Amino acid sequence: MRGHFFFGFVLMILLLPSVPAEPESAIELELVDTLEDFDIGINAGKVSPDRLSVLLIGKDGYAHLVSAIHPEDRSQDIQLSTNRNADLQDLAWHPGGKTALLTGDLGMALRYTVETHGISTVNGSGALLGLNMTAVEWRAAGDFAYFGAADGSLWKFSEGSGMEKLSDTQNSPISDISCHRNQNICVVSTLNDGMAVISTFDQVTFLTGTAGETWIGVDCADPTLNECVGFASGKKTQAIRLDMNDPSQSTTRSIGELSSLTGDFTGVSRGHDGTTLVHMAPFSTIRQQPLVTEAFVQILSEDAVAWDAVVSGRSIEFVWETGHQDGFIITSFGNIISFQSLNDVEKMDMVSIAVVIAVTISVPGVILGLIYMNSPFLQRKYLQMRGLKKK
Repeated sequence: MRGHFFFGFVLMILLLPSVPAEPESAIELELVDTLEDFDIGINAGKVSPDRLSVLLIGKDGYAHLVSAIHPEDRSQDIQLSTNRNADLQDLAWHPGGKTALLTGDLGMALRYTVETHGISTVNGSGALLGLNMTAVEWRAAGDFAYFGAADGSLWKFSEGSGMEKLSDTQNSPISDISCHRNQNICVVSTLNDGMAVISTFDQVTFLTGTAGETWIGVDCADPTLNECVGFASGKKTQAIRLDMNDPSQSTTRSIGELSSLTGDFTGVSRGHDGTTLVHMAPFSTIRQQPLVTEAFVQILSEDAVAWDAVVSGRSIEFVWETGHQDGFIITSFGNIISFQSLNDVEKMDMVSIAVVIAVTISVPGVILGLIYMNSPFLQRKYLQMRGLKKK
């Protein structure tokens, strides 16, 4: 009787269902420096095309250049003077990497020049007087840039022709502009009027079915795809299929929602490998991979709080990578946080996988063998099944 009980007890343990692991951060965080002892109020940042510098902008005309490789090294910093007191909201490097456009409140439209580190007003900026500018982006050819404003207006810019207001716009604030990396087609996100496509010839077409969401960002991350992805409040994402021949005929895929995550989207940065790094509040990030239309957790807010409750209470304003799952984060306060990959599963070689499989198979076998060796009842049953008798 005891043999039956023991055998049943062991089988019950071995057959218990495994509990799936809770999601956890894929990277390790480290605070490497803080730009100032006070809250700078950083609003945006962008990496230069040569991947060597990061231009940061923020409140009261703040503009600052740090090293993209060693942002903790203050000796490589360059403090820039804008001679402005209004808040800067967005910036865009020219594809050639020699200049960058900066824009912000009270119609600010400025140019940063790498060679002199000087900042000057761009041609035609007077047309923006009184507008609070929210977004700027160069299209792939580098011949024109597009500016977006809080009143929903869009402006085409070149140094030769200045500012030209586009038609067929709406009234909701422009939250972001992203241009395809190989084609002169751009996508605009707004807070209330949906998303729109800007064609090669500056035709603005709002996408059907996108007006019901609050879009906080858009990214055309992968240059090999004719797609961009919009990110909306409520942790929602939607892919936009660009029609390269007639952008006005571009369509959208069905909207998705990352309901398993806590918090909400606050902004986007470009990953180094054609992916999008989405900022969330409370302090967390995910990686959106447009090639496979999937999103993966990078930082969980719970892990960030456990790491540093003070720093994780601040908003993420910009993220850039120097390798896959390796890079830096800038907070609104001015904290510089490095991160490194903890995802050992991705780096596991075939030998390690074989060891795991072997252990998975052998451990239950060893347990059952020990049970058999110590159970006369099981030994008798085995011999009976084989048609033998125990001597």
